[in-house]
Amino acid sequence: MNVRHLVSSSSRWALSMGSLMLAAGQQQPVHPSSADLSKFRRIEPQYIAALGEPGATSGSGAQSWGLWSQDPGPRGCKLDRYPELKAAGGVAPSQWKFDAADWWLEEHGLIMEKPTFPLPPGKYLVTGDRNVTTVLTIQPKGKGLDGNQRWELADGATLFDVTHLECRSARYMPEKANSSCSPEHVRTTGYPVKPGADMPVVNGCRRQEYAVLIVVGLPATH
Repeated sequence: MNVRHLVSSSSRWALSMGSLMLAAGQQQPVHPSSADLSKFRRIEPQYIAALGEPGATSGSGAQSWGLWSQDPGPRGCKLDRYPELKAAGGVAPSQWKFDAADWWLEEHGLIMEKPTFPLPPGKYLVTGDRNVTTVLTIQPKGKGLDGNQRWELADGATLFDVTHLECRSARYMPEKANSSCSPEHVRTTGYPVKPGADMPVVNGCRRQEYAVLIVVGLPATH
């Protein structure tokens, strides 16, 4: 999920004329009202792991969404270095801890740290680094036993609109209690995985693919 190709934070956050432009030459994106923009502060990009129908503008299940507070790609471990990661007790050079029962892979074939679950309720200024930047609202947990959380995007934006297509993110967990679900079984060729293509199937694992949203702003009072 290395997104060093993103436009700079300063060029991303442009408030003149009440608009938010992503890059020179691109069409004007969907954006919140000027009043809403004034309520956000620019941040170094963070990343949301999201589940939902691409065409949805709102939905439930946000309690299963996670957050990376920094780009996990450069902090990842190459698949061919997994024996070293295992020998180090699962502690990566960047000091995150590998979990053999719940591990993540990104599009360049890098094992990466897990996001933090759940995504805290609140408002996030999100983009897919294409044409749309808008506000994502994560509601507090409902009162039901399932702790369901709703989410919604402003301005009629869809989940697809704010998905960074070049980022591919898959979560792997044992298919059965006694299954061996290990990065040792992952193919080491065919990277980077192209946008829209499936992440690798791994024997003994069940795979869940997540959309990746880029967070470029948080509420000014956050």
